[in-house]
Parts: sequence; structure tokens; C-alpha cells
Amino acid sequence: MGNRGAETGTDGSGRRIEPKETIMSLKDAYRQKMEARLAEQQAHLDLLKARIKLAEADGKIMAYEELADAEQKLAAAHVQLKELAHASAGAFKEMKTGMEKAWDALKTAAGEAAKKYK
Repeated sequence: MGNRGAETGTDGSGRRIEPKETIMSLKDAYRQKMEARLAEQQAHLDLLKARIKLAEADGKIMAYEELADAEQKLAAAHVQLKELAHASAGAFKEMKTGMEKAWDALKTAAGEAAKKYK
């Protein structure tokens, strides 16, 4: 019984005195807890980095698709222009309308693609 009081007793002010092994094991447990928390936060940051890379890749895909759409509309406008150059006077009015539609589609597609980079 006297031996037990020597392991965990009180100091002169009534505070409990912990044995050295208990203090060291608490210290180790706390260190392990904090290491686990830091590892968990590192995993969260790694996940965020992966999500950012995915979003960047998705953004590039969308931008390339929009750019391809604009290039396709540019090619269509070039075709309309060639046809307009060879159109008869009677077909000119109809060809002009087609050219204006091609121009509007190209302008819209190019504007949408450009919005992503402003």
C-alpha cells in the first residue's frame, strides 16, 4: 500500500504526481494522434490537388471542343465565301443570307471559346 502511493501520489500542494511511464505513454499517444491528424490533412490536400488537376483537364477538353467548333464554323464560312464569289447575280441575295448566318455562327462560337480565357 505504501509502495502504491509512491507511484502516483500528490505533491505538497495537492496536485497529483503521475509516474514517468504514464507521462511518456501519454506524450507518445498525443504525438501519434497529431501525426495521424497531419497525415489526414495531407490526404485531404492531395485529394484537392487531384480534383484541381481533373478540373483543369476537363476545362482543357471543353476549351478544345469549343475551339474545334469555332474552327469548323470558320471552315463553313470560307465555303460560303467561295460559293458567294461564284454565285450568279440572281443567287447573290440568297447566298448573302447564308454567309451572314455562317458569320454569326462563327462569331458566337469564337466568342464562347474566348470567354474561357478572359
